[in-house]
Amino acid sequence: MRILFFGDIFGRPGRKGIAAKVKALREELDLDLIIANGENASQGIGLSIKNAQQLLDYGIDLLTSGNHIWKFSNIYSFLKTSDRIVRPANLPEGTRGRGWTSFEVRGEVPVAVINLQGRVFMDPVECPFKCADKILQEIDPEIKVILVDFHAEATSEKQSLGRYLDGRVSAMLGTHTHVQTNDARIFENGTGYITDAGMCGPVESCLGLSPNPVIKRFVTGLPQKWKVAGGPIELQGVLLEIDEETGRTVSIETYNSGRMTV
Repeated sequence: MRILFFGDIFGRPGRKGIAAKVKALREELDLDLIIANGENASQGIGLSIKNAQQLLDYGIDLLTSGNHIWKFSNIYSFLKTSDRIVRPANLPEGTRGRGWTSFEVRGEVPVAVINLQGRVFMDPVECPFKCADKILQEIDPEIKVILVDFHAEATSEKQSLGRYLDGRVSAMLGTHTHVQTNDARIFENGTGYITDAGMCGPVESCLGLSPNPVIKRFVTGLPQKWKVAGGPIELQGVLLEIDEETGRTVSIETYNSGRMTV
């Protein structure tokens, strides 16, 4: 099974890049499944129901998310009813939406996708390690292909969860920092891993934002008005090949579209 996972889609530039490339990439890379983290796809923070549906219409099969998914309240009903979007599973009981989902690829191969949120330098949530244990007990043993989007800040927390899940999930893919890391690898027991898949958005930016207000905030310590950056964009992510029988990752490599003007 060949899977392309996109890092955080950032604002309108990221959405436009997805619209321009995704359908062609499915054929070009012979993809079975395309997943993307969409939590920043609307105005650079949050995800509206309109933009969520657009991304799915562009060719994304499933959207994962993170701590910013709650910015637009109209997404709440979509989280509750749609099986094509997940939010972090380790939120308090009763939170709207689902933290993991399962479905069939090509109408025959079952796949599960889990979304988790980190606790280091982020808002308080339940333990992602124990939450992952619980979910893995709930998933049908017949499902071998299991992917985890771990939306977290600290590299140590991401690496620790990746090794904790080694051999129990097909891949653990980090999101949230918007900076693609150079450590895509397969752990000893067959789990594919990367600390951060990167970002789909403006290249000449600070994590997708126009640099000047961000710099001024650091220099002065005063609040600034953020603005989504313009100019060329890149789509960043991870390309995976997974053995459908064992669930082990066969290959993993970073994906980068190169600079695009959309």
